Amino acid sequence: MSLDGIVVNSIVKELNTKLLGGRIDKIYQQEKDEILINIYNEGENHKLLISASSNNPRVHLTDKAKSNPPNPPMFCMLLRKHLTGGRILNIEQFMMDRIIFIDISSLDELGMNSQKRLIIEIMGRHSNIILIDKNNFKIIDSIKRVNHDMSRVRQVLPGLEYEYPIADKTNPLEINEGEFYTLLEEANPNTLIFKFFYTNYMGLSPLIGKEICCNGNIDIKRTIISLNLDEKKALYISFKRIIDKINKKDFTPVLIKNNYNNNYLAFHALDINQFGNENKIYCDSISEVLNKFYYKNDMADRLNQKSQSMTKIIETKLERSQKKLAKQKEELLEAKDREKYKVYGDLISANLYIIEKGSSEIEVENFYTENMDKIKIPLDKKYPAAANAQRYYKKYSKLKNANILLSKQILETEDEINYLENVLNSIDNCEETNEIEEIKEELIKEGYIKGNRKNKKKSVVKTKPLHYLSQDGFHIYVGKNNRQNDYLTLKFANKEDLWLHVQKIPGSHVIVKNEGQSIPDTTLEEAAILAAYYSKGKHSKNVAVDYTNKKNVRKPKGAKTGMVIYEDFSTIFVNPSDEIIEKIKKVEK
Repeated sequence: MSLDGIVVNSIVKELNTKLLGGRIDKIYQQEKDEILINIYNEGENHKLLISASSNNPRVHLTDKAKSNPPNPPMFCMLLRKHLTGGRILNIEQFMMDRIIFIDISSLDELGMNSQKRLIIEIMGRHSNIILIDKNNFKIIDSIKRVNHDMSRVRQVLPGLEYEYPIADKTNPLEINEGEFYTLLEEANPNTLIFKFFYTNYMGLSPLIGKEICCNGNIDIKRTIISLNLDEKKALYISFKRIIDKINKKDFTPVLIKNNYNNNYLAFHALDINQFGNENKIYCDSISEVLNKFYYKNDMADRLNQKSQSMTKIIETKLERSQKKLAKQKEELLEAKDREKYKVYGDLISANLYIIEKGSSEIEVENFYTENMDKIKIPLDKKYPAAANAQRYYKKYSKLKNANILLSKQILETEDEINYLENVLNSIDNCEETNEIEEIKEELIKEGYIKGNRKNKKKSVVKTKPLHYLSQDGFHIYVGKNNRQNDYLTLKFANKEDLWLHVQKIPGSHVIVKNEGQSIPDTTLEEAAILAAYYSKGKHSKNVAVDYTNKKNVRKPKGAKTGMVIYEDFSTIFVNPSDEIIEKIKKVEK
């Protein structure tokens, strides 16, 4: 991972600049493995994000906000008890490892001054946030408790003394040339050169190992045994330059953009040369880098974890509904062909005298056609001719009734498919885990998934629709799920407000508040782009978006959440994209 000991060193530098001496104001735990600390220092409020996520552990200042759970978890309550109102005395890195110490002075229950240490260990799935008493190094608690069954090497439990993780690597800040050559000699000669650096030196990542090789003009595919003395010297010089930059705190926060999409390949606190200069995006701070790199990925991971089982259930039900619809349409076609069975019955009845017993078919003149064309009629040998006629009459009668019933059932199945596709689109539009919970609550209400009796009293935080401001100053609202869609269309919007929705595919309801004014074409286009972007047609071109006044939109009796019908509409065609959406001004909640 890019977040190595060098990046941690840069983070510590930034946190000392911004937070040292600051007072802890509020503490939140918005995820099970993540805390947010509000710190007031020198007239400014700072938000410190600390994540012990298995996939995206990190520490940095942030301007992003998430919804808080209605009931704070126990670890959050414990941190509030011990740290709220406390002053930050010291922030340091443990050697060159991915471990940060934050020392805090606060008052205990007796009003006596006490010192606590918040330890952040960034170690992949073993990442943790640990609070200890600095006087005796006893663990007060941690966001992830580690018992003997989970690790025989190192337990992290309340009451135990904190132990540093075993560090069997050399601190690169203490590098000297002789030791470097010795380690090279002692290493496995078949080791790839870039791997040598992060396997022997603390806090280095594969990215930096490759960067050292790149700056020393050494191919990363080469092994240690292939190096001559001059090349070893070049590697040491390249390595030493990086270490000198760390010691001087000479950092250059940078993001490396992926050419093929809008994501990032990597990031670092040092300028990275191995990807060339075209893909570099320089930032003012390491926190800005981490915010940009992790926010989307981390949220996507969390949303995926939360929605995975729910999505599977919906996709299974959707697949069943689609198969059911295909069968119903097949049966309807047969039902529409029912008249031939009445004709069969009539022709058999008219020709009873010529039908021999045990016949499997009969060929007769069809007196229903102008030319009295010959027609072959299948017969069941087991039954006499009259019984065959009655069987055809019965089939005709059955299909006649089925036609009415199937027409109704097909509409119901189509509505269900439309609803389920809208739910999947809503899940794709989610930006917070609370929104997933809201969709889950809706599905429980609609009977698609079973509710947990234990969580019956658990209140789900109501999420708000997206809010944008058009170039012309008109307020635009976008529903991200069916519940929000219902709220916007049925409760929030006035009769003359503009309502938009993509044509014939799942998507969000969009409302433009007209405030008694006519809506300009630029605002209409922006609203249509938002409607297309938050729909199944997000990645399509020339997306058709219908628009009308809200008074032309209604919800049929008995319709599911978010389902409406509309009339008297016009259509506009737009091309949604991330770049265009970013240009539309978003109003923060």
